[in-house]
Amino acid sequence: MSDSTIVHLLRHGEVENPAGIVYGRLPGYHLSANGRAMASAAADYFADRPVVALFCSPLERAQETARPVAERLALDIVTDDRLIESWNHFEGMKFGVGDGSLRRPAHWPHLVNPFRPSWGEPYQDVAARMGAMMETAREAAVGQEAVCVSHQLPI
Repeated sequence: MSDSTIVHLLRHGEVENPAGIVYGRLPGYHLSANGRAMASAAADYFADRPVVALFCSPLERAQETARPVAERLALDIVTDDRLIESWNHFEGMKFGVGDGSLRRPAHWPHLVNPFRPSWGEPYQDVAARMGAMMETAREAAVGQEAVCVSHQLPI
C-alpha cells in the first residue's frame, strides 16, 4: 500500500439540454449520447487505477456518469449530498441578454456581487462542503484512490 492517497474529482458528462436552461439542481436532466460516451471513457480511464471508493452527487446526470465507473470497477456508488450542484437563483430559466433572464429587472439584484455570489450558494459554503467530502473520500481510500462525481461549479 502506498503512503499517498488520490481523490479524483470527476464532473458529470455532457447533459441533453437543447433549450439552454440553467438546470442546476432540477431533476430530469440526463446525459446526452456524448455524455454517455464521456462516462464510458471515464470508466476506461479508472479501470487500471487502484480506485476503491466511488462517491456521487444525487442528481441523475452525475449518477449516470458514475454508473459505468461502478460497473467497470465492481464498486458501489455512495451517494452524498455534499457533491450536489450549487444552488442557483436562475434554475429553470434561460440565462442571457437576448430572451434570457437578464432582460428582467427583477433578476438584477441577484447579479450585484460576483464574489459571494449573489445569485446562489456562497463560494465559501461550496468550498467547505467539498473539502469535507474530499476528506471523507480520502479516509475511505487510504493509500489508494477514490472518485467523486460532482458538477462544474463545486469542482
